[in-house]
Amino acid sequence: MSAVPIAAHPSRTNSSSSPAPVPSAGTGTTPTATDPALVRRAVKAAALGNAMEWFDFGVYSYIAVTLGKVFFPSGNPTAQLLSTFGAFAAAFLVRPLGGMVFGPLGDRVGRQKVLAVTMIMMAAGTFAIGLIPSYATIGVWAPVLLLAARLVQGFSTGGEYAGASTFIAEYAPDKRRGFLGSWLEFGTLAGYIGGAGLVTLMTALLSDGDLTSWGWRIPFLIAGPMGIIGLYLRMRLEETPAFAAEVEKAEAERPKVPLREMVSGQWKALLLCVGLVLVFNVTDYMLLSYMPSYLTSELKYDATHGLLVVLAVMALMMVVQPFAGALTDRVGRRPVIAAGCAGFLLLSVPALLLIRQGSLVAVALGMAALGLLLVCFTAAMPSALPALFPTRVRYGSLSIGFNVSVSLFGGTTPLVVTALIGATGNMMMPAYYMMAAAVVGGVAVWFMSESAGRPLPGSAPAVEA
Repeated sequence: MSAVPIAAHPSRTNSSSSPAPVPSAGTGTTPTATDPALVRRAVKAAALGNAMEWFDFGVYSYIAVTLGKVFFPSGNPTAQLLSTFGAFAAAFLVRPLGGMVFGPLGDRVGRQKVLAVTMIMMAAGTFAIGLIPSYATIGVWAPVLLLAARLVQGFSTGGEYAGASTFIAEYAPDKRRGFLGSWLEFGTLAGYIGGAGLVTLMTALLSDGDLTSWGWRIPFLIAGPMGIIGLYLRMRLEETPAFAAEVEKAEAERPKVPLREMVSGQWKALLLCVGLVLVFNVTDYMLLSYMPSYLTSELKYDATHGLLVVLAVMALMMVVQPFAGALTDRVGRRPVIAAGCAGFLLLSVPALLLIRQGSLVAVALGMAALGLLLVCFTAAMPSALPALFPTRVRYGSLSIGFNVSVSLFGGTTPLVVTALIGATGNMMMPAYYMMAAAVVGGVAVWFMSESAGRPLPGSAPAVEA
């Protein structure tokens, strides 16, 4: 099977009207009736795993300065921050390996089983960080163990986002895939707000000494109970209708797909995936992971007020997220993603200049502008990315493309931008980095085909029961 056809020019898709359903390019033309209750359970289970992943990211990003003191003692605060973000970025280096393991496995044994395994590994890796002794206690073994735990997290998350988005996309009816997929990123924001909010509360209530000695462990230890709940929800789910249809085929018609075919056989779709994920994740990690540290370490902004501003922006994004997802079902994924790319290209510099003014109102306005632009990606990508690939290789190919792009460009964003500012002294580097990502994303949007309202490639049409 081939991937979704690559559009030669955007005029092929009329973005001014609702996308019309087209005949299935899949295994049959008989529509699949989706069970609304089962769809809701699938969305909740998938979103909770994403929430747990980003709970950890939120905690790690917001408590980065404290972690630098605990695990990387140094007289240079910038060196501490770079070391902490270096461990943060290291987890992304193994994500493609996780994607190459869990993705093909999900196409072979099932989405539900693999998502249960990734949930266990994510929870274990995060929980383990909360148990690691400090550098003052065990010396160099402290950062080594931190790195090991981050590698476990990175390996497991290599199969998480692609699997969760595939799971929701294959359960959702064609005409509501954008709305239902948007709840995956709603979980992202909820997890991030939970992690960041907990760190903010601890920062306000605990002294610096208490936070450094024991307080920082609390958010990581919470991952244990969260993982158990998420595992319970995922174990209660059935396989997706699309994957079940693949399993029903005769074994002779359903040969195992080698990893090479998932790459070479889908190279056009993979290139589009890498470009879309690049702009999605560079802007995502810039706003949600890097900006809290930028406000405190680079702009010397009050830590508590800076955290509260970012939390308020994320709450605003959560409110807008489902409506933006529904909008992608009406007007299409391409116009919404294109609007986000254009917005970051034109407004990144003005928004960062506002943030650099330092006043609460200016920082809030600049962050809100970036947050609302980011919603264009968080609302559209969970439904647009799975539609790039046919059912038989969807989990595997999406895992590879997504994680390669995140590893090279997304997760390294805090480290690269911090290093660029240190090397050039130019405090506008975050804006320039987002603008460059927007150009790459715009090229990908230009060549991608519209998927809203259409069956997933390799699957029969899906309609509500």
